[in-house]
Amino acid sequence: MAQREVTAKHLGMISCQNCHLLCRQPQRNKHQQLLCPRCGSALHSRKPNSLSRCWALVIAASILLIPANLMPITITSALGHTQADTILSGVFYFIQTGIWPIALVIFVASVFVPLTKLLILILLMLSVQLRWRWRPRDRTRLYRLTELVGRWSMVDVYVVTILVALVKLGAVATIDAGPGAAYFAGVVIMTMFAARNFDPRLIWDALEETND
Repeated sequence: MAQREVTAKHLGMISCQNCHLLCRQPQRNKHQQLLCPRCGSALHSRKPNSLSRCWALVIAASILLIPANLMPITITSALGHTQADTILSGVFYFIQTGIWPIALVIFVASVFVPLTKLLILILLMLSVQLRWRWRPRDRTRLYRLTELVGRWSMVDVYVVTILVALVKLGAVATIDAGPGAAYFAGVVIMTMFAARNFDPRLIWDALEETND
């Protein structure tokens, strides 16, 4: 039989979520809250209500993703002509004009990354709830990758913000942010918070229970 790996949890120790100080867990009653001696943050063996919070944020982001892609993200007025563009219509516009690099960046950052991030988070949460023991190291890497690249989805919001600030030429040409921009920003923020609330240590708990 393989020897069980010794973890901080088995040794009665807790890692602070903020300053990462490894603290010994004293005997306490259920109403007593443990505090980190270095930064004063509350100590928890696992993030409280991690899956519940993550599911709520993922569901909210999935709902916001629909209007974010269907509603215009920019409204351009030039010489009396008004045009509203969604994220995908902007991608098609850059493809038709031959500017493939910008089209690729917008598609990856604003379509592929948010959708993939939501799917990965759903997969990770299901794997924890169903007590999967399948490839925990790869699932942990997936979580780290999701946490790392999620913020780059804000590229489209930054582009819209810059265009709205710069293109203000009165009757000649103006660019305003459409309602889709607010929904898309909500999707990015929700997925970032969802990734932050997910506790990757839950992935390994099923293996530890098997070895107990």
